[in-house]
Amino acid sequence: MIPGPAPLIPDLLRLNGRWRRARAAVSCGTESLSWGEFDRRTEQVANALVALGLQPGESVAVLMNNGIPMVEALFGAMKAGACVVPLNLSVTDDGIERMLVDAGARVVVATPAQRARLAPMQARLDQVLPGGWLCVDGGAGFADYAAWRDAAPATHCQAALDPDGPCNLIYSSGTTALPKGIVHSHRRRIEWTYDVGVALRYGSNAVAICPVGLFSNISWVAMLCSFLAGGSIVVMDHFDPEDFLATVERHRCTHVAMVPLQFQKVVEDPSFARYDISSMRNLCTVGSPMHPDLKQRVARDFGCDLTELYGLTEGIITTLDPEDVFSRTASVGKPVPGTDLRIIDEEGRELPAGSAGEIVGWSRFVMIGYHNRPDATAEALWHDAEGRPWLRTGDIGKLDEDGYLYIVDRKKDMILSGGQNIFPADIEAAIKTHPAVFDCAVIGIPHDKWGETPLGLVVLRPGHPATPADAEAMRAWVNERVGRQQRLSRLEFRGELPRNPTGKLLKRELRTAYVART
Repeated sequence: MIPGPAPLIPDLLRLNGRWRRARAAVSCGTESLSWGEFDRRTEQVANALVALGLQPGESVAVLMNNGIPMVEALFGAMKAGACVVPLNLSVTDDGIERMLVDAGARVVVATPAQRARLAPMQARLDQVLPGGWLCVDGGAGFADYAAWRDAAPATHCQAALDPDGPCNLIYSSGTTALPKGIVHSHRRRIEWTYDVGVALRYGSNAVAICPVGLFSNISWVAMLCSFLAGGSIVVMDHFDPEDFLATVERHRCTHVAMVPLQFQKVVEDPSFARYDISSMRNLCTVGSPMHPDLKQRVARDFGCDLTELYGLTEGIITTLDPEDVFSRTASVGKPVPGTDLRIIDEEGRELPAGSAGEIVGWSRFVMIGYHNRPDATAEALWHDAEGRPWLRTGDIGKLDEDGYLYIVDRKKDMILSGGQNIFPADIEAAIKTHPAVFDCAVIGIPHDKWGETPLGLVVLRPGHPATPADAEAMRAWVNERVGRQQRLSRLEFRGELPRNPTGKLLKRELRTAYVART
C-alpha cells in the first residue's frame, strides 16, 4: 500500500472545487460563490500573495467586516502557506497596530470601513509591510483587492505547506493592550475540524449560518466544519435577530454556532413565530455557559438538536449532546472523543468527582503555543505524573460520578470575601431567574471588613421600573435565594453590560470602571 499525506484545509477546498463544483460554497446577502468559483478565487489570492514575495509561515493579517472577500482572504492565505491573523474589529487602533507588529504581518487585507483606522499606521509599518496594504475598494495607499486578486492566475498555488507550520494566529479576547496570540498548526487545525464536525453532526448538505464576526473561533466552527463536509456557509454582515430568522428561512440553513446572548435575543424577538426555521438541525451554543432555563427554551422553541460546546481557542472541547440537554441541563457534557480532562487543586493534585477545581485538558489539537510568549505557554501547562503536558483552562469546574462536566466559574472572577471563595456564576444564576432580568453580572468590589464583597449589575427587560427602591427590592429578592456568604452588598441597574463581539462578558472592564468611578 502506498501511503498518502493526510489532507490539510487547502486540500479540502481544492477537492470540493473539483467534485462539488456547481454547489454553493459561500453566500452573503445577494452574492454567492459556487465551490468551483470559491476554489478559483482562493487560488488567485494565494498566487497573488506568493507574487508579493510572501514565504510559507509568514503572516497575513485580515482586518475585515464579514463578507465573501473576507472568506476568500482567509482561505486564500492558507493556500499560500501563510499564517492567517484575523483581527478583532473591536480592538482599539493602538491594539491593532501592536498586533500587526507582534504577528510580524507581511500583508494586511482590509474592508473600506477599516481603511481609515489603518492609514495612520502605514508610515510606521511600511518597513514591516512592503507594498502589502490591500483594501476591497482600494483607496489612497491601498491596492485594490479585487484587481490584485484577478490579475493572478487561478492555477494550483505551488507554495509548500508544512503540516506542523503555523496555520492561524488568533488573539485571545481583549479590546486593549496586547492579548496573547494563539497559534495552531495546519495539522492541528484540520484535526480540530474533524473532531468538532463529528460532534456537531455536520454532513455534506449542511448550510451553516455565520452571525458572529469571522475573526472569532466561534465562526471558524461553522466555516471549517461545513467545508470539511462539503457543505456551504451563509455569512451575515452583522447580527440582527429578525434578519437571522429571515436568513435561516431564505437559505434553509441547517447549522449555527453562536453565543447564548444571541440565542436569547432570537427566541425573545417578537418576530420569532413568523419565520419558518424548520430546516435547522443542530444549534451550537458556545462562548460562555448557557443558563439552564434558556437552554431548554432554545431547544424547545427551535424544535431541533441543541449542542452546548465548552472549549478554548487554545484547545480542548466538551459537548453536551442533544440527547442530554433536558436530563443534564446544567452540564457542559463530556470531552469529545480523543480529548481527556481532569480537575486539579491549587497544588496541582487531581481531585475526585464532585470536587471543584481547575479544569485541565489534553487533545491532539491543542495550540502550538502563545506567539512570542514562551513564558505564557509554560504557565498554561500542567504536567501529570508521567510528565505529559495538559492545558490549564483557568476555569473552575467539577465532574459528576458519570463524567459530566459542570462549569463553576472563571478562576480569575472568583471573589474572596472574609476568607471564603465566592463564585459569581452561582449568584448570577439566581439573579437570572427574576422575571425582570434580561442580563446580569456579579463582580467583587473592595470592602473594608471582608476584603471583597459581591456587587450585582443588572440589565432590565423593557417596561420594568429602575428606581433605587426597585434595585433594593431586587437585591433583597436575590439575597433570599443565595447562601449567606453569597449575599449581594449592592445591586445596580445598567443600560447594558460590556461584551466583546463574541458575547463574552468583560468583567475586567466592569471591575476597572467601578474602581475608577468610586
